[in-house]
Amino acid sequence: MEMNRNDLQGLAHTRIQEAKVLLEANHPGGAYYLAGYSIECALKACIAKKTRRFDFPEKTRVLQSYSHSLRDLLRVAGLEGVMVTDSGASKALGDNWTIVRDWDESSRYAQWTQAQAEAMLAAISGRNGVLPWLARRW
Repeated sequence: MEMNRNDLQGLAHTRIQEAKVLLEANHPGGAYYLAGYSIECALKACIAKKTRRFDFPEKTRVLQSYSHSLRDLLRVAGLEGVMVTDSGASKALGDNWTIVRDWDESSRYAQWTQAQAEAMLAAISGRNGVLPWLARRW
């Protein structure tokens, strides 16, 4: 399935909304997983923004873009240094990234508590959240 930056932005917003619904319905596992997936989509939207029309992309960058690792995607998006700088200026953002950065697709198989899912959603969409931070860069 082909996707563009707008599709990925929309998915990021949709997945965080779905995560909130699941959290409210006491389904923390699904909420945790979909919340993290929203960040994966947001990071891929940031990568898409840097893809120039008619340029032939570097193979390594393309392959790295198909990762589910949020840390790797942050690096491929060219935002690793910006996150370090901004986390230095905002401890809350740094704390939120620490909560979010270890999510991966295998999170769907883990058992997550309501408190863990709440912390994940707050780190993603709350004050100094990772999703609003990424949305300013996509």
